[in-house]
Amino acid sequence: MNVFDIIGPIMVGPSSSHTAGAVRIGKIARTVAGGQPAAVTIELYGSFAQTYKGHGTDKAIIAGLLGMAPDDERIKDSLELARQAGMTFKFRKSHNKEVHPNTALISAVDQAGKKIIVQGSSVGGGRIVVNRINEINVKFNGEYYTLLIPHTDTPGVIAAVTNLLADQGINIAELNMYRSHRGGEAMMVIETDQAVKGEQIS
Repeated sequence: MNVFDIIGPIMVGPSSSHTAGAVRIGKIARTVAGGQPAAVTIELYGSFAQTYKGHGTDKAIIAGLLGMAPDDERIKDSLELARQAGMTFKFRKSHNKEVHPNTALISAVDQAGKKIIVQGSSVGGGRIVVNRINEINVKFNGEYYTLLIPHTDTPGVIAAVTNLLADQGINIAELNMYRSHRGGEAMMVIETDQAVKGEQIS
């Protein structure tokens, strides 16, 4: 256990799991969506579903979708700020014994009508695990610079991407590939020590 485990992150209360972690899940969903969504539906599981209003989980997730950090004083006003920004949202309570108790599934639609799905769990101390992107089960925590590369499962894709990163001097901390089935839709998750610009791997 390190100091971070004991004191948790700097945040707006009341709970690191229900507030700081929830903000981070929302912010990752915003990033995957390519910016602020036009509309979101948020399904909450376990204790998230039971206490989301009292613990401010709803405000925290929306704050993340608006691009706020866990210590942003505007979190308490995020629902109204989202309405002012033209983002519609709704929350649903769901049940699934197989997911972590503090789990949110965010379905977001951008201005062009494109839909993305992000599912994440708040695991304590402000830490999260993202375990689903669209229809692919994944696993990453957002603590590194992270590349998400959707592709078709074919030979040579991983080699091509890693060679491009090596040519740019980007060091890979961890790489995982997830797929729906052999030859089907896949998601490469690459965590790196340096930020990667889109044009570096295009």
